[in-house]
Amino acid sequence: MSWNFALILFVLLVLTGVVWMMDVAWLRPARQRRVADAAAEFDRDRAPHLARVEGQAAVSQHRERTLAEAGKAPWWVEYSVSFFPVILFVFVLRSFVVEPFRIPSGSMLPTLQSGDLILVNKFTYGIRLPVVDTKVIGIGEPQRGDIMVFRYPPEPDVDFIKRVVGLPGDEIAYVNKELSVNGKPVPRERMGDYFEPDRASYSAEFSEQLGDVSHRILLDAQPGGSEIYPNVAFPYHNRCSYQPGGMRCTVPEGHYFVMGDNRDNSADSRYWGFVPDKNVVGKAFFIWMNFSDLSRIGGVR
Repeated sequence: MSWNFALILFVLLVLTGVVWMMDVAWLRPARQRRVADAAAEFDRDRAPHLARVEGQAAVSQHRERTLAEAGKAPWWVEYSVSFFPVILFVFVLRSFVVEPFRIPSGSMLPTLQSGDLILVNKFTYGIRLPVVDTKVIGIGEPQRGDIMVFRYPPEPDVDFIKRVVGLPGDEIAYVNKELSVNGKPVPRERMGDYFEPDRASYSAEFSEQLGDVSHRILLDAQPGGSEIYPNVAFPYHNRCSYQPGGMRCTVPEGHYFVMGDNRDNSADSRYWGFVPDKNVVGKAFFIWMNFSDLSRIGGVR
């Protein structure tokens, strides 16, 4: 959906931009010449007669109307010239600076809720060409703990949002609901219980320290592990092994391993594999609105 919108915006930008340039180079000068010719013809042929019959005030009104008609641009030129600066501003802002997204599900609870409207920094991970999404300037790379928006690998037209857990070369293990990175358990501390309205149930809430980022996660209250079955034969699936209660993966170069903060209710890299760098969109950094709860507005991490 996001990729389609970017393509539509790009096409509109090109079309209106071409018309805008045509107007500057040829159409507008031609209109100005028509106005000048119409003014000369009116002053020579019509003005004296109108002055005698209707008075000088009427001459001015008729002259203004005649010149306006002579200088009127076709509707498609008017619309293109009017909308081109707006489309250009939106295109540049959305492609290189920030892009808005809406959280559609509870997979990132308790950090992000369904209905949160967030802003995503588009240049944190480098400057990419719009539409084709090819990185041309490397500014930074995703880090463990980042909340990252990306194009869902099995369906690139769909945007997903998850937390970066594994970087290229990392060994990720998730066994019996315990997360380890490169053989070291990720520290977490029990905080209490969290009520999920969508599921009408309680989950155990923990504070987790992933890299430099301290954040909250949810785990279903029942003890023990859970079986993980990949739902697709994803690229580099041979780098993952599945076992009773969990799985282990080694992240390939140029890819990332991501998970939802709502660990038992998130479709993420455990099931469909790694996120290639070419699919990265940006880093979520701010909730700018939630119409059901205005207190949600603020930064996220």
